[in-house]
Amino acid sequence: MINSISYFEEKCINRFEKLEDNFMKEPLKLAEYVTGLTEELHNLGLQMIQESLESMNEMIKKSQKRLQHWVVESHETKQLVTSLGTVTFHKTLFTNKETGKSEYLLDRILGLERNERITEDALARMLKEAAQTSYRRGGEEASLTTDVKKQTVKNKIHALKFPKSEEAAEKKKEVEYLYIEADEDHVSLQFRENKGDLTENENHQKNNCLITKLVYVHEGIEKETLKGRRHKLVNPYYFCGTGYGEGNRAFWDEVYAYINSHYALDKVKKIYLNADGGAWIKSGMNRIAGITYVLDEFHLEKYLTKLTSHMKDSREDAADELRAAIRSGTKKDFEEIVFRLEGCLEHETGLKRIAEAKEYILSNWTAAKLRLRHHDGVKGSSTEGHVSHVLSSRMSSRPMGWSIKGATKMARLRAYVRNGGDMLELVRYQKKDQPKAAGAEYEVLSSTQLLQSEKSRHGQLGKYVESISHSMSFQNKKIIYFNSHIWGL
Repeated sequence: MINSISYFEEKCINRFEKLEDNFMKEPLKLAEYVTGLTEELHNLGLQMIQESLESMNEMIKKSQKRLQHWVVESHETKQLVTSLGTVTFHKTLFTNKETGKSEYLLDRILGLERNERITEDALARMLKEAAQTSYRRGGEEASLTTDVKKQTVKNKIHALKFPKSEEAAEKKKEVEYLYIEADEDHVSLQFRENKGDLTENENHQKNNCLITKLVYVHEGIEKETLKGRRHKLVNPYYFCGTGYGEGNRAFWDEVYAYINSHYALDKVKKIYLNADGGAWIKSGMNRIAGITYVLDEFHLEKYLTKLTSHMKDSREDAADELRAAIRSGTKKDFEEIVFRLEGCLEHETGLKRIAEAKEYILSNWTAAKLRLRHHDGVKGSSTEGHVSHVLSSRMSSRPMGWSIKGATKMARLRAYVRNGGDMLELVRYQKKDQPKAAGAEYEVLSSTQLLQSEKSRHGQLGKYVESISHSMSFQNKKIIYFNSHIWGL
């Protein structure tokens, strides 16, 4: 850190003073004052990072432990993209005496993959932005001074692994009712397996639609504020995916694993599933015992509108009659009302629309009854709004095409964000821990080494010792800490 201290003392302080003088002379130029300070602090930060990296590299070169196994191959100048900006620094390529393999040992200690030039903090910023806007914007936001290519962002997202959500809570929650909401979004594919493999049906429609699934578990609904009208879900947790067949089964198993690990199921009176009756949802129901299916309000009203839209001024009266039949009547009562509504139609398209709506409600009859009765803990559904916020706003609201892998990873990333996941933790989850060598943490420096280190530092710091305090213990702790990593080489 010696050079950075010198730079700060000799240049930064003087520039700070000039910037402040100019601001005092012209108070209207606050923007210039802030911009100038930001630039100086930015440059200082980059220099500090550079010096720390080069200092680490020198410690590796001088290490007696390193000499036992590695020889210097070459010295090279490299660049590393950080969230603060691009850092240019010198590092050393070493060759292993036993295997002949060459490696930048500093990269290994820093946890950088081979040819990796983006730091974890930059990757976290990149993922955070890409999850909200686009791959391009993610690349632009990764670093203050350097844009990361769109393709690089895409590759990083496609390679993401996500932590399991069933990690057990310290104490399982006891609730009377638990709610599972399920719905889907439809995104457009560029291709299925390979470019150009999309086909068209007889109506010239391409098979480029992919269902992205949303499931979230919560404990009910409550007001955001005591007197407010807005409501919020209680402790929601989100799951997103795209799998079919075995993939769909695994998806629902993950939902169940979360419920089982976080809630005392023997204390739960009922688990309600609010959904639209889609095939992937109904197949998943069988993966979780004791579920009561309730038709979600949005889709029920959607199909009631299809049944009554041609009634014009009488539409709401007809809808009320249908609701009453569903709530308290029989399927026969419902079908008789539909028959009367069909009698008011002349066009074939209208009759087809009514037939479709009738079939949907009849196939979800019990679930529709439960929705309208609102008994025994049944709550309103919020799936449509959540589909929009969690999936559609990023994946289908604008013209764009996805690959199946890209859509799957982005859907899971959106769920991770919604669950309050930390992007830096996600970046670090991608890497396997590299254990230190046993006993490395106990490496000590001799008294001669300690004295020599301090003597050398005092000569380097010179006049700066008085302005910035440095202790023997602090300096040599840094050496010991880093040497423990060298032991692992």
